[in-house]
Amino acid sequence: MRSKLSALKPLATLPALLALAGCDTGNYRLFHPLTAVAKVQWWATLFEAGIMSLIIVPTAILIAWFVWRYRKNANAKYDPSWSHSLTLEILVWGVPLIVVAICGIISIRTTQDVEPYAPAVLAKDKAAQNPIDIDVITTDWQWLFIYPQQGVAAIDELVVPENSVVHLRLTSTAVVNDFFIPQIAPMIDVMPGMRTENTFDTPKIGTYTGFSADFSGAGFSWMQFQTHIVSQAGFDAWVAKAAASPVQLSYQEFTKLAQPTVNEDNKPSYFSNVAPNLFDTVVTAAQAGVVYPVPDSVTKRVASLEDGGGAAAATK
Repeated sequence: MRSKLSALKPLATLPALLALAGCDTGNYRLFHPLTAVAKVQWWATLFEAGIMSLIIVPTAILIAWFVWRYRKNANAKYDPSWSHSLTLEILVWGVPLIVVAICGIISIRTTQDVEPYAPAVLAKDKAAQNPIDIDVITTDWQWLFIYPQQGVAAIDELVVPENSVVHLRLTSTAVVNDFFIPQIAPMIDVMPGMRTENTFDTPKIGTYTGFSADFSGAGFSWMQFQTHIVSQAGFDAWVAKAAASPVQLSYQEFTKLAQPTVNEDNKPSYFSNVAPNLFDTVVTAAQAGVVYPVPDSVTKRVASLEDGGGAAAATK
């Protein structure tokens, strides 16, 4: 079955590719998947768009033809005794059933391949032998990346070694966000008081933009971060740089970071000596009702930044 579906893939994706043939895709990051998970999602999207166009395009053409053929004064043949056509029944019911079945099989396979907690597409990947765990906490309006194994953390900068599998645990302090790196990692919700997970591989050195895909208030426009895939030596050097930071990340320090803040210059910050189980502490605190309200004054200052009238960071 898998081989037959693989053989159908080029045919099903052809209409979608033809429709996009005149587009400049250079600035569309979704069109340039890098990781195994991102590639599966991209091809699944093309496949389903292509196979659905095999229905939509002929149907649209037939509707236009029927409207023209049977318009008033067209002298089209009229048969008052007609009531049934087996051919039409097969076309109207059979073809959609086949398409739905094919799309259903593809959806099941794709879901298993990219399931964020344990993607099947990475099960046999050699990079899985070089895993790295990272805890992700979103605040208003920054991203905090904690490296439990290395004991360091960074704000608005995610650095991972090449040829590894990255496993993320994600939570939020108070507001729901969506973690998304279009070329690398699939979108997933980040919710207060809860833990979600995401997994992706890192096959190629480069820099890629990640962001929140869920509106989260006045500073949403600044909720972006740079993802750097570097060599192992480069990663070790970055960890050493973060470990040399004089700012240690205790829970008390975190409560300061969690106050509504706009990183206007997108400048990363680094922390050493991260408190053990900080991620779990933040989850427990959110479950207990700890929140970080956004004062009206902060909202107004963020609005001034968006209008180009602000010169200083919103809350620093």
